[in-house]
Amino acid sequence: MGDLTLVVGTPETDPLPEHTDVTYIGPILWQQPGTTVPEWIDGLSRDKPLIWVYSGNPRYASGGDAFDSLVVLQACIAALASEDLHVVVTAGHNSLPQKVLPLPANFRHEPYVPGLAMAERSDLLIHHGGYGSCQTGLFMGKPAVIIPTYSERESNARRIAALGAGAIVSVEHASGEKRVRVDELRATIRRVLTDPSFTDNARRVGERLRAYGGAAHAAHLI
Repeated sequence: MGDLTLVVGTPETDPLPEHTDVTYIGPILWQQPGTTVPEWIDGLSRDKPLIWVYSGNPRYASGGDAFDSLVVLQACIAALASEDLHVVVTAGHNSLPQKVLPLPANFRHEPYVPGLAMAERSDLLIHHGGYGSCQTGLFMGKPAVIIPTYSERESNARRIAALGAGAIVSVEHASGEKRVRVDELRATIRRVLTDPSFTDNARRVGERLRAYGGAAHAAHLI
């Protein structure tokens, strides 16, 4: 513990033991001023929900599809291929694995999108539960369906679910392989899209996050 200990997030998203001497500053998220989503995304018809699927970077680490990004992609494709939705898939400046190509007709891939702008344009985020993804969605007041691919991400996902701002679909282990129950994922996506409480709660949490001040407040305190 230093003379001043700043914690990213809020007590609800990043709890610490009671009476711990820290100052919460909310999320630290950055985007180039004036950045927008690609024109083709902004031009998608508004009569269908827009789902942003971020599976994680499949080349983030050595040894195959890092942190199970492939299982997220395969589950989302299987669950949403026949749904009346726009689905935008991104993987952090990367191409998609050949295993998931070609994409269904209602899917489009963009190697990279600015996170805050894309979250603002989306009706629902589906992601792996990484901290940045969780904070980006909450900051913009958008609900999430989270497929957490390891323990830290599950911890993040559980806190969002506890706030009523999203839902979790677990990755199961069977016969040495990881899988997601496609029917459960599809039903969960439909539930979050049609139950307004998820969006209402996400907006409420987003307002609270923004009130902490973020990087500018941290700089002032320092």
